[in-house]
Amino acid sequence: MPVKTRVVVVDDSALVRGLLTEIIDRQPDMICVGAASDPLVAREMIRNLNPDVITLDVEMPHMDGIEFLSRLMRLRPMPVVMVSTLTERGADVTLKALELGAVDFVAKPRIGVSDGLRQLGADITEKIRTAARARVHRLAAPAAAAAPPASLGRLSTEKIIFIGASTGGTEATREVLVGLPADAPAVMITQHMPPGFTKSYAARLNGLCRISVAEAQDGERVLPGHAYLAPGGRHLSVERSGANYIARVQDGEPVNRHMPSVEVLFASAARVVGRNALGVMLTGMGADGAVAMRTMRDAGSWNIAQDEASCVVFGMPREAIAHGAAHEVLPLAQIGQRLMDWLRVNAGAATSRV
Repeated sequence: MPVKTRVVVVDDSALVRGLLTEIIDRQPDMICVGAASDPLVAREMIRNLNPDVITLDVEMPHMDGIEFLSRLMRLRPMPVVMVSTLTERGADVTLKALELGAVDFVAKPRIGVSDGLRQLGADITEKIRTAARARVHRLAAPAAAAAPPASLGRLSTEKIIFIGASTGGTEATREVLVGLPADAPAVMITQHMPPGFTKSYAARLNGLCRISVAEAQDGERVLPGHAYLAPGGRHLSVERSGANYIARVQDGEPVNRHMPSVEVLFASAARVVGRNALGVMLTGMGADGAVAMRTMRDAGSWNIAQDEASCVVFGMPREAIAHGAAHEVLPLAQIGQRLMDWLRVNAGAATSRV
């Protein structure tokens, strides 16, 4: 008989604890072994029950979820799925949790919690399954500030960097972007994220990076020194308007079960940008974007996939590699620098041929 994933639910709401326990216990491959009303109770449960995954409420009495998560990831790292609220504060706290090492998050509805959580049952259990397979690392001490990257000058003018990411991708994308100089090429990013969270995520990145970062706006010009993030629940692509590239933000059907979808962004890169594109596939579950990244390569782009050892989940990069889409497979810490090195060697010659 297969071993079930053992889950501890931590939430101050008895209703939410009961609902999550019910959702988990209905699955044939997982079991809720404990439900705690606050982190102090949870600490003992974790010690005694040794769960595989924790679901953790963001805001609780006695010790908030962030403080508890910070201690947990320093002393006993393990997969955590945050359960957050669809508010601006909830989004900010959730992003902090992902920074501290939480694998993923579920946004619980503000009203109709009972029905809402039941409707989210498939999403919740899929994220628990992903978390159970994720690589979790002990929370490291803050790194010393790196030296500012060298300017690229006009090498960035015609190029666009395209990034696709999912589970674990918020921090992976941050690590790539903070290493880029202020005059880096334009960056277009699809990170699987629900509505209500991408605005806070873009604002956080904007405060950390030398380039400007914002949610993409439909029809805006795509410029060097700027990064454009797909808004949650909408697809992002690139189009040409005369001599300029513009961002296209649109509603539509999910692609590969996702909206925004990496496939949509990367397919537009292949169709519109061709050999002036650089593709980056970061950590994430599933195969979204793998086929389109191969199409990018066939159209002349230069592509990098994150390596297995540095991924939280080696799903999307593995599929991109399997499709022959990646020119190089690199640890996350090397990707930003490799993009800049490639541009210094290749951008001038490539641009002159356009």
